Amino acid sequence: MRVFLLLAWAFFSMGSWAAKIENIRIWPGPDNTRLVFDISAAVTFEEIILTNPDRLVIDIDRSILSTSVAKLDFTNSPIRSIRSSQRSDNKLRLVLDLAYKTSHKTFTLVPNLSYGHRLVVDLSNYKLPPPTPTKGAVIKPSLPQNTSLSGLALLDSQRDIVIAIDAGHGGEDPGALGPKFSGKKLQEKHVVLAIAKHLQALIKKEPGFESLLTRSGDYYISLRGRTKKARQAKADLFISIHADAFKNSKAKGASVWVLSRKGSDSELGKFLVKNENDTDPASSYIGEIDLDDYAKDPDVVETLVGMHMVVSQAIGKGVAQQVLGNIGKIAKLHKRHVEKAGFVVLKSPDVPSILVETGFISNPGEAAKLRTKKYQKQMAKAIFKGLRSYFYSHPIANTYIASVVEAKRKLRSYKVVSGDTLSAIAQRFGSSVKRLQDANKMTSKSVLLVGKILIIPAG
Repeated sequence: MRVFLLLAWAFFSMGSWAAKIENIRIWPGPDNTRLVFDISAAVTFEEIILTNPDRLVIDIDRSILSTSVAKLDFTNSPIRSIRSSQRSDNKLRLVLDLAYKTSHKTFTLVPNLSYGHRLVVDLSNYKLPPPTPTKGAVIKPSLPQNTSLSGLALLDSQRDIVIAIDAGHGGEDPGALGPKFSGKKLQEKHVVLAIAKHLQALIKKEPGFESLLTRSGDYYISLRGRTKKARQAKADLFISIHADAFKNSKAKGASVWVLSRKGSDSELGKFLVKNENDTDPASSYIGEIDLDDYAKDPDVVETLVGMHMVVSQAIGKGVAQQVLGNIGKIAKLHKRHVEKAGFVVLKSPDVPSILVETGFISNPGEAAKLRTKKYQKQMAKAIFKGLRSYFYSHPIANTYIASVVEAKRKLRSYKVVSGDTLSAIAQRFGSSVKRLQDANKMTSKSVLLVGKILIIPAG
C-alpha cells in the first residue's frame, strides 16, 4: 500500500509539470547574443536582475529541465555559465551568470514550421570591444551643395553611395525550409547570406559604391536591429534578401517588394509578411528619425516623417523596378510588377528600402537552382545591375556617381591612332594621365589600342 502511495505521489508530481525544456541553443553575434530554450508547451515566467555579480534569474512556472547546459559554448557571449534548480513550488529557476551588465529582452515564441514553443533571451553585447568599422560604414565627407563640377578632378572628394545588404533570418531562425539535399533540408538563411556576400563583392568592385552587411555570419539580428544598422551607416538604400516559401509547393517565381502602408496587395504578400514579421516580437516598429533639432509639436513631427516617407518610398520603388527588370532576365518572375506589403524591415522612413524574394525555396525546381553558387552569383549580379542602373539615372547630389554623370555631359571623345600614348593625348587636351585613366576605367597596365575611343574629360 505504501509503495502504491509513493508511486501515485510521484505520478501526480510529474504531472504537475506542464512543460519540459528539451533543448537549449545559443547564437552569439557581434551585437547581441540570442539564447533559445525549446519547450514542450507554452509557459509563463518571471525574471529578476541581480548585480555584484551580474546575473539574470528566470523562474519558469511548472517546468522541468530535461537537457544539459554542459554542451553550450559561451564564447563571444556575455554569459559565463548557466545554473538551474528545481524549486518546491514546481518552478524551474535558471540563473545566467553574466560577465558584465547587459540590456536584455525575454519573450516567448509560438510554434512555426521549424520549431515548437520557445523561450528566447536576447542579450546586448554592448560591453564587447566595438567591431572594426567595415568599409561600407565609412562615409566620405560630402562637398557643399553649391560645389561647381567642371570635370573628373573632384571625384576623389565625393562620397560613395552606401548600400546596406540584409540577409534575412540567421542563427536560430532558419527562415523557410526547402527540400532535402544530401540529407539536409535547404535553409533560407544560408542561401540568402551567400547571395548577399556575392552582391557585396560586386559592389566593392564598383567605383562610387560602398556596402555593408547587416549580418556576415549565422546569427540572428532583430528586424529593428537590421534597419538600425542601415541608419547608423547613413545608407542610401536598404536591400533585404529572402527566398519565398508557400503552402503550395508549385508556387514559383522571384519578386521584388516595397512597403505598403495599407496592407499587402495579394494573398502571397499577406502570407510572407506574417512569416517574416513573426520572427521578431517587436514587429510594430515603424522606423525612427532624429528630430531633436525640430519642434516637439506632433503635427511638425508627423509632417517631417511623412516627407521622409514620400521621398524614400519613391526611391525604393524606382530601384525595385530596375532590380525586378534585371532579375526577369535570369529567372521567372512571380509577377511582372513590383509588389507591396507591410514588411517590418521596409518601414524605416528615412532609408529607401526594398525586399527581394529570390525565388520559392519551397518549390523543388527553384530550390535546386538557389542552392548552387552559380545561380546565387547570377541573382546577385541581377540585383547589382538594377541598383547601379537606378543610381546612374538618378544620381544623389555630392556623390562620386553624380560627379561622373555631370562630368560625362562635358566630355569629348578621341579615337586612338598609331603612335599615340596616353601621356601625349593627355598633354594635347590639357588633361592628365590619371584623369584619362579614371574617365575610361583604365589602369597603368591597360593597353592603348589603335581605334579605341577615349573619353576626354573637360579641362
